[in-house]
Amino acid sequence: MDYLLLVDYGEQVIFWIMGFASIIALAVFLERLVIYQRNMRKSDSIREDIVKMIRSRDLGSLSAYSSEKKKSIYARFSEFAMEHYNIGLHGLSELMAGKMVEERIYLERRLPILGTLGNNAPFIGLLGTVLGVIKAFNNLGTLGNQGAEIVMRNIATALLATAAGLLIAIPVVMANNYFSKKVKVMTQNLDILSKEFLANYPDKTQT
Repeated sequence: MDYLLLVDYGEQVIFWIMGFASIIALAVFLERLVIYQRNMRKSDSIREDIVKMIRSRDLGSLSAYSSEKKKSIYARFSEFAMEHYNIGLHGLSELMAGKMVEERIYLERRLPILGTLGNNAPFIGLLGTVLGVIKAFNNLGTLGNQGAEIVMRNIATALLATAAGLLIAIPVVMANNYFSKKVKVMTQNLDILSKEFLANYPDKTQT
């Protein structure tokens, strides 16, 4: 039957889609991992150093330190704040808020791909299983008891699609949750730095 050709073709396409999805997920994971590691290398010590210099109002050292460590998200944020430090308290507050949004967008780039794959891979696999079961039951109706072995093989192959979907979805969801948690922590720390800058802003420029 013509529809069986479509079912068979669709089943093969599902496996190709799953393979392509796994490659995309791996590429996004590795790219984001490099970005996050670069931004978070020695991040705790860098953030603590920046806070100490802010509180001591050692702006010259802070500016030099931020330029030296600019691969860190905290140093990059500090450098931005220092560049606009003389704009005034309110202006600096607004600019730092905008910079935090910019950094968050940068950190979350491509994460929706992981979220989409993690949420939909099981359903794609389930679709492949449904197509395989359709083919298996058709063979059962056509071949009868003599085709039981073929039918069992078809069902086993069909279940592989669901297994593949779960195999992709589980690590992808874990990776997405990991990166999302890191984004949350980093943006909260940027908010802390922002408050440190504003709390230690020189009194003479607040008026």
